[in-house]
Amino acid sequence: MAGKRRLKRVNRFNRITNHPGLTCLSRLSLTGLRSGFSSRQGAVASALVAGAVATSALTVAAQVPAQAAVGAAAPITALGKTSRVTESLTGVSPQSVGQAQAQTTLALGAPPAKAVRTVSAEDVIRVAESQVGTTEDDLGKSKFGRWYASTQRAKETLERDEGGYDTSVYEGAAWCAMFLAWAAQQAGTDALGADPYTVTYAQSFKDQGRWGTQPKPGAIVFFDWSGGDTIGGIDHVGMVTEVLDDGTVKTVEGNISDSVVSKIRSSNIVGYGYPDYAE
Repeated sequence: MAGKRRLKRVNRFNRITNHPGLTCLSRLSLTGLRSGFSSRQGAVASALVAGAVATSALTVAAQVPAQAAVGAAAPITALGKTSRVTESLTGVSPQSVGQAQAQTTLALGAPPAKAVRTVSAEDVIRVAESQVGTTEDDLGKSKFGRWYASTQRAKETLERDEGGYDTSVYEGAAWCAMFLAWAAQQAGTDALGADPYTVTYAQSFKDQGRWGTQPKPGAIVFFDWSGGDTIGGIDHVGMVTEVLDDGTVKTVEGNISDSVVSKIRSSNIVGYGYPDYAE
């Protein structure tokens, strides 16, 4: 009786493998499985085959990711198509093979994580210094004021300070702080904040616990030309680009003689605001 059952299984297997609808790859997969299914350990053999296919796919994928994803998927797909045959010949449920296939497919097809770019003090300084020599146009307007006037932040600060909705007033306004906001935006961050009014700009740093008297590259330096030492008297702002050995600071500043300039400063400094990258 046992011999007759084996003969029936072999005949059934041959009919399936010779079916015209099967691809060459499917026939190869079935032929490879037959030796494992012929014993009482057929279930174990089929599991080993599934594991070998998945392991092979992952190994190839690690070597040549783009090409391996296509090549490795083929045998896994062929194995999936023969799951009903496997169950018929061995009594093994295809769920375990299917789960392994799904996990392997997810591993092969998962998109790479995007790297998060962190903006440094050097990044913002480089952008700001690239503008040294930039001047206002013949109408007394700067490209930094024009940029700021086009932002949503301009609408917010205009309503806060003066009311109204015509942000074009910023195009011809004092632009030392707007220049720094522009540099931050160009470098890929808004960590400097954006405020055309130097007093509220300085106060925002103090309110966040980011205010002090220690110069650092990338820090925002606030000046009071009258020599005062309070935030309320601040009337100009720049960026520290270097702290020199003698205690003075090198800066890049906008709206000095209607242009962007580099300066060495030692006096009239009220304090410093520290963006995230300048801590």
